[in-house]
Amino acid sequence: MTAYRIGADEAGKGPVLGPMVAAAVRGDAEGLPGGVVDSKRLSASRRETLAAELRAQSGLTIGVGTVEPSEIDDPETDMNGLTVDAQVRALRAVATDGDRVIVDAGDVSESRFGRRVTEGVATAGIAVDVTAEHGADDSHALAAAASIIAKVERDRRMAEIDTAYDQPVGSGYPSDPTTRAFLKQYVETHGELPDCARRSWSTCEELLAAAEQSALGDF
Repeated sequence: MTAYRIGADEAGKGPVLGPMVAAAVRGDAEGLPGGVVDSKRLSASRRETLAAELRAQSGLTIGVGTVEPSEIDDPETDMNGLTVDAQVRALRAVATDGDRVIVDAGDVSESRFGRRVTEGVATAGIAVDVTAEHGADDSHALAAAASIIAKVERDRRMAEIDTAYDQPVGSGYPSDPTTRAFLKQYVETHGELPDCARRSWSTCEELLAAAEQSALGDF
């Protein structure tokens, strides 16, 4: 059986701040640097080291696709479709006709997700053979490599958001106290959400409702 030529995965599906980022890594899985595993099993410093090695590796091609908060908040979209879009954007940057692709499934139905990714790449005139699996980043080296690239790129974007607001915004996840404190302070100060926020997320809706209630009480 022909080996997979590309792996794809995404990071940042669930945060309340910042973009979702997908990555695709094309090349020979046997040629990947040592220690490439699912990004969730690595420390931040180890991910950064491996991402730099992957980008410097001869014979590997890397593509990145992003989905911004404004797209996520569009009522005509859903996260399954947006995860397809993110991976398709990354794959279009590296795929060629005939490539066999393994992607981390972002849908309860692996076959449906794989079909949608195949169709999305085909709109760019590229015919690929996509297999989607849950936990592909833990079972396939190329998907693991993509998970590392996606996570490091997502972290880089979050660092840019820190700089833009001149204060730490945390990981962007609703459970992160730093993220929640940043959002609460921003809403209390400005009466609205920052541009980096996913306004349709319940965390944001709750903060806005609390700020409105507080303002009514003051009145």
